[in-house]
Amino acid sequence: MHFKNKLSNFSIHDNSNFATDIRRLAAGHVGGQVFAAYVLCTAQDKDAVRLTLEQIDVIRRMCTENPEMELVTTAEGMRNSTKIACLISIEGGHSIDSSLPALRMFYQLGVRSMALTHNCNTPWAESSASLYPNYQRKNNSLTDFGKAVVNEMNRLGMLVDLSHSSWETARSVLKHSTAPVLFSHSSAYAICNNVRNIPDDLLLLLKENGGLIMVNFYSSFVACSHNANVSIVADHFDHIKRVIGAESIGIGADYDGAQGFPKGLEDVSKYPALIEELISRNWTEEELAGVLRLNFLRVFQKVEKVFLTKTHTAHHIFKWPILL
Repeated sequence: MHFKNKLSNFSIHDNSNFATDIRRLAAGHVGGQVFAAYVLCTAQDKDAVRLTLEQIDVIRRMCTENPEMELVTTAEGMRNSTKIACLISIEGGHSIDSSLPALRMFYQLGVRSMALTHNCNTPWAESSASLYPNYQRKNNSLTDFGKAVVNEMNRLGMLVDLSHSSWETARSVLKHSTAPVLFSHSSAYAICNNVRNIPDDLLLLLKENGGLIMVNFYSSFVACSHNANVSIVADHFDHIKRVIGAESIGIGADYDGAQGFPKGLEDVSKYPALIEELISRNWTEEELAGVLRLNFLRVFQKVEKVFLTKTHTAHHIFKWPILL
């Protein structure tokens, strides 16, 4: 947005205007990053698909033209990368323009995760926000086409992301999906009662699903105010651990997706401060290894396994030709 997609106009290695650059990713010991291809809700029903393609192009160029980074599309690729592994997600189902072929082509371009909504409803799923008047309805938080989107994402091996979705949409998806799902950047509603956060009953459904909640650091979501610190972020980790266990938790800080982060967690170089706080609260090395890396890889791998199972079934369906 600031540089009209022209990567040559700014330094990705050292840029104090943002919370993320290669220097600070290295300082924060970041080995993998999910980059969101995001377009505004005002593009819905207009040029959202083209704009999303342009954002995917930016991410692909950024991650293939810098030697410190590597574009990956599998859990194995992320696990084995010795660089900063880049995974592409789409943030908002309006980006597919209600088209399963568009979703499949995004997968071919390397997209491995999609949030079903951003801050606007789609014709087939409901947002947690009420900023836009699009597709307001009652008692239909996930339509038949919405279920078809989830089915196709399961079949492809794409992570279904429920951050930004309404609780009712999330509840419907958790009951419908055959693969684990993500809340990629949400926190605990019991600690901060913002509708972008997740209540305990949904956390319990997530546990049954085998999915992951990746804790958001944005001050308004962790402290319900602009006065947040490392301790209040750690409170969210502690609460979710008590409810569903450390194995269901990841980190989804949302740097550069919002403005206003806790004191001591201002940018991507500060992740060690959170780990230090959790160690002081008696989190084990095994639990922290899961939060930092292994939980996400496990869930991603399970999503891929559903894809392989469905592919294997299809192979058997079409194994024997019928001659007419």
